[in-house]
Amino acid sequence: MTLSQHHVDTVLGVVAGTLPAAGGEGTSLIQRSWLRCVERYGLDPARRPDIRIENPSRVRECIQQNEEYLRVARAGMEQLYKHVSDLGYVLLLTDAEGIGVDYIGNDTWDIALRRAGLTLGANWSELYAGTNGIGTCLAERTTLTCHRDDHFYIGNVGLSCTTTPLYDPHGNLLGALDVSALSSPAERESQHLVRHLTMLYGRMIEDANFMQQFRDRWILRLGTVGPLVDVSGELMLAFDRDGVIVGANAGARRHLRLLDCARLDEAQRAKLVGSHLSGVFGTRIDDIWRLTRGGGRDDPAIVTTWDGHGYHASVIAPRIAPAARIAAEAEPVPARGEVLARLAGNDPRMGQLLDRAARLVDKPVSILIQGETGTGKEVLARALHESSRRAGNAFVAVNCASIPESLIESELFGYTPGTFTGARSKGMKGLIQRSDGGTLFLDEIGDMPLTLQTRLLRVLSEREILPLGADRPIRVDLNVIAASHRDLRKQIVAGTFREDLYYRLCGATLLLPPLRERQDQTYLIDLILREEAAAQDTAPAISEAAQALLLGHDWPGNVRQLRNVIRFALSIADGECVDVGHLPPEIADAGAEIPFGTDEASAAARGATVVPIGSARGDAGVLLEALRRRRWNVSDAARDLGLCRATIYRRMKRYGIVSPLDMA
Repeated sequence: MTLSQHHVDTVLGVVAGTLPAAGGEGTSLIQRSWLRCVERYGLDPARRPDIRIENPSRVRECIQQNEEYLRVARAGMEQLYKHVSDLGYVLLLTDAEGIGVDYIGNDTWDIALRRAGLTLGANWSELYAGTNGIGTCLAERTTLTCHRDDHFYIGNVGLSCTTTPLYDPHGNLLGALDVSALSSPAERESQHLVRHLTMLYGRMIEDANFMQQFRDRWILRLGTVGPLVDVSGELMLAFDRDGVIVGANAGARRHLRLLDCARLDEAQRAKLVGSHLSGVFGTRIDDIWRLTRGGGRDDPAIVTTWDGHGYHASVIAPRIAPAARIAAEAEPVPARGEVLARLAGNDPRMGQLLDRAARLVDKPVSILIQGETGTGKEVLARALHESSRRAGNAFVAVNCASIPESLIESELFGYTPGTFTGARSKGMKGLIQRSDGGTLFLDEIGDMPLTLQTRLLRVLSEREILPLGADRPIRVDLNVIAASHRDLRKQIVAGTFREDLYYRLCGATLLLPPLRERQDQTYLIDLILREEAAAQDTAPAISEAAQALLLGHDWPGNVRQLRNVIRFALSIADGECVDVGHLPPEIADAGAEIPFGTDEASAAARGATVVPIGSARGDAGVLLEALRRRRWNVSDAARDLGLCRATIYRRMKRYGIVSPLDMA
C-alpha cells in the first residue's frame, strides 16, 4: 500500500469510526476537522485539488479592508522571519476568511511555494483546502500545528504549518499568522520552537495593534510581574473618560470577568467591552484614575478583581501630541522639486541620483530604477510622478511578482463583459488603462512572464492596449517607470527577459544605493521617525543610545526595514522616548557584545564618554573625534560610541579615515 493510499484510508477510517485517531497533541482537533471536511463540506481526501487563488481585485479589497492591521502586522512578521528563515520557513498572513493578504518567503523557492499555495491571494479555508493550519486554526479559533499527515488532502501531507489566530481589540477575529515549511522532520516535536515563536509574535502583533487603535484612550496595563508591567502588560484594557471599557486585548478577555454580579451568566460576564471598570475591579475607581506611569512609586500599584486576584498595574494616558500634530498639519505642501530633494540628506551618491532624476522629470525618456529590495524604488517612482506635470493624475503601481501568472494579463489589460466565467458582468478596466494620463509603475519587472513581455513591448511601442475579448485597441497616454532588484542583463543572457523590452524601458537607469552604504543615515532616521511619530500621534524622540544602534546596523532590508523597526519601536515605547529596550531584539542585541547602557547616567557609570552620534558635525567628525580621544584604539572608540568594532572599521573605510599608526 502506498503512503498516499494509507493516508486516505486513515482519514476515512477515523471519520467512519473504524480506526482510532492517532495519539498526540491536537488529536481531537484534527479529528473534528476531518469530520467537518467529509460530512459538512463533502470533500474527498484522495483528490489533489488545485490551490484556490482569489482574483487580484478580491485580494486588493481584502488588503484595503485591513490596511491599519496589515501595517502593524508587517513589522512583526519581518522580525519573526529573521528567526525562522534559515530553517526553511515562510510566513503567511491571512484575513478572517483564510485569504493570504501578506507574505514573506525566500525568492529562490518562489515556484515551489506558489505551487503549494504559500502565496498572496491563496484561500486556505477548510471549505476549499480541507484540514490545514490556517483553515483549521480559523475554524477552531486556537493556535495549532498541522503537521504533515494531519492535513486532509494527500497533496498537502508534505507541509508543516503552525498557525495562531489574531483578534482585534473588540475580540473579533482579524485573521491568522502562519509559519509553514515545504518539508520538515517527521517528528511533531520539531515544531515546538516554531509554535512558541508564532504564538509570541502573534500576541505582539495583537498588542501593537491594540496600542495603535487606542492611542487616544486611557490604557490600563496589568501583569503578574511588577517590574515588567510598564514594558509589556500581559492584560490590557482601553477605557474612556467615564471609565467605560472600549477595548480589551486577548489576555484581558481570557482572564478578566464581570464577577461582581451573580445574576449574569458566563457569556454575559465575559463581555468586557462596553462595561464599566467597576464591574471588573474591587479596587476603587478613584485609585485607578490616580495611577500614572512612574507615579513616584518604586513598585507598580496593585489592583484587585472582584474574585480577589491581584495584578500589578500602570495607566498610560492618551498618546496625543497636539503641538506635533498641529505643526504637521501646518507644514506646507512641498513644491514639486522638493518632493525629490526630501528623499536624501547629505549622501553624495543620492544627491547625484536625485539631481539626475529631477532633470529627467517630464522628459520623453523611460526610467528603470534598480536597487536591492527595500531601498525605496517605489518611493522614488512616486516622487518622480509627484514632481511631474502628471502629478494630478493616477499613479498606478503594479508588482509583477505578486500577481499570479494566470491573472496578470487580465489585471494589466482588462477584459470585456462575458470574456470568461467568473468575470465581472460589466468587464474590467486594466491597470494600464487606469494609469492613462498618469504614471504606470511596473515593480519587479524582471518577474513578468515572457509572453506578457511581448504584449507590453507592443503597448510601449504603439501606445495602445487591447483588453481580453476586445476587437478594437484603446489609445493610452503612458508614462512608464519600471523597477527591479534583479540584474536584467543577466536575465537577457539567460533568456528570461527580452532584450528589446529592456532597451525600451531603460532610457535612463537610476541605481539606488543600499542603506548600509549611505552617508545620510542620521537624516533618514530623523525623517522616518518624524513621519511615523506623526502617524501615531506621538512625540518623535529617540535616545542617543538607540540611535547609535540604528546607525551601526547593516540593514539587509534597507530603508523598508528601518521604517518598520522605527514604527515597531514607537508602538512599543507608548509615547516615551524610543530607547534601546524598545528596539526589536535583533537590533538591540547587536550591541550586546559591548556593555551598553540606555542613557547618559548608565554610560557614565561604566566609564564611557557619551558622544552625540547625530550631532551637527556629522558622523565622520564624531567618529574621528572618538578615535583621536582614544589614541586610535578602535575597541575603546567603539565602546564610547556604542558600536561594534566591525562597524567602526567599515565607517573608517567609508569616510577615508586612516589611523596614523597604520601610516607609520
